[in-house]
Amino acid sequence: MSFWAVARQPRMIALLLVFLLAAGGCGWLGKWQLDRAFERAELAAEQEARELAAAGPAGLGEVLEPQAAFPGELVGRQVEVTGEFEADRQVLVAGRVGSSGEVGYLVLAPLRVSDDGTGGESWAELSGAPVLAVVRGWVEDPAAVDDPPSGSVTLTGWLQAGEAASEAAAVEAAAVAAGEAGGSAEPGAGSEATGDDGSAWPVVHGIALSALVQEWGGPIYSGYVVDAETEGSALEQLPRPVIEGGTGVNLQNAFYALQWWVFGGFAVALWIRLVRDEMAGGRRGGRATDPDTGIAGLPAA
Repeated sequence: MSFWAVARQPRMIALLLVFLLAAGGCGWLGKWQLDRAFERAELAAEQEARELAAAGPAGLGEVLEPQAAFPGELVGRQVEVTGEFEADRQVLVAGRVGSSGEVGYLVLAPLRVSDDGTGGESWAELSGAPVLAVVRGWVEDPAAVDDPPSGSVTLTGWLQAGEAASEAAAVEAAAVAAGEAGGSAEPGAGSEATGDDGSAWPVVHGIALSALVQEWGGPIYSGYVVDAETEGSALEQLPRPVIEGGTGVNLQNAFYALQWWVFGGFAVALWIRLVRDEMAGGRRGGRATDPDTGIAGLPAA
């Protein structure tokens, strides 16, 4: 008899239902273990964030030196730095979404650093005091943008990696395309955003530090800081940056999930093997379809 003829026998169908139920259970257990894997990874990340917060901010120069490559693990690291804002070089980063879901602007200003926690040692061999890009906050209407504080300021914020110039170009291209399709768009890079009160601010489409250094001068840090204190300002405070793509996965639980799914696959494979044994007469005596014999040589009930 053919495979499908044997598979359609009542006892084979009954076994198939049992094995499918077992495979379904294994699949559910595998999903549960995978959910646990992500949950444990998130809990570990939250614990790490609490520990970093409890430790307080580190001096910027203690974790990141000017012009040094930005390590990915520094994303969201709380730091402290002192310097003076160069208010005349403040710009707006277009096309950014606020907590309300509205599209607006990031307010980005250069801070000429005077103390990064190293007493100037981190830039002793460079051409001068470094500049740090600081995101002061988010705003929907450029009219609400104010000048950064004057004089020497000490600010606390979260580190984030600078954006590539290609990212800025992609955002600008999308803004231009939206303007051609809908008749309006965010101002292009090099243009100005005008508020309801007539105030105007230069506009860029990304925090591309390699491009900003041409306008601000260097040396410059490879990351920027999101200001964690916006009291007394009309700007909306931004949340602590996190690494995009989630917080990872706990490998032990992920391995358990894989094991359960493999067990489920074995259940289905076992049923196929039993059907084939029945076809081959894999029992003692008789033909594969004799009613007085069962699977794998066992007598029928």
